[in-house]
Amino acid sequence: MSHRAVHDHLLAASEPLFPALHAAIRKLGPMELPRRDDLPFPAYLCRAIAGQQISVKAAQSIWARVEDSSGDVDLLDHFCAGNADTLRACGLSGAKTRTIITIAETHRTVGLDTGLLKSLPIDQRTARLTEIWGVGQWTADMMNIFYFGEGDVWPDGDVAARKTLERLTSKRRKTVRTAGLFKPYRSWLAYYMWAHVDAPPDGEPG
Repeated sequence: MSHRAVHDHLLAASEPLFPALHAAIRKLGPMELPRRDDLPFPAYLCRAIAGQQISVKAAQSIWARVEDSSGDVDLLDHFCAGNADTLRACGLSGAKTRTIITIAETHRTVGLDTGLLKSLPIDQRTARLTEIWGVGQWTADMMNIFYFGEGDVWPDGDVAARKTLERLTSKRRKTVRTAGLFKPYRSWLAYYMWAHVDAPPDGEPG
């Protein structure tokens, strides 16, 4: 489906019930849902974890130090318990350090291969990701939308997306129910909400 066709679908779905939402979508115009799959998935997931809840600039700086700290060693091999102090010295919190090490260990033992994960249905992929310590539903939603390119994920745990949809529709109506009216393009709906308030998902590397 082209981005213009998706835009038209969102307009048609919003017009009868939500004039403010309809106006916001119309003003933004057709948009591309970006893909951020430039890295192998385990490395991308680690980078995304490192960047959560801090500014883009700070995230880039910390990740650059993390990469430098690995030297000539493969990044995922560098992420091991023996290097925890080194990773924390790069600016990672203790929880993020533990999560990144756990992601790498999971990949070494169970496998987080991009092709295999991409072949799974969304619910199975989400279950596999959220089994990893420190990887929650919000992170899985971001991976599904931006890395795996899933067009129909509503990230209700994202405060900016949820609150913006509430403001443009109704605070008395559950946002999951409202977003359901926009199937099969709920990821796009979320992206429009972030664009409306100029608030990219917190921690998503650009």
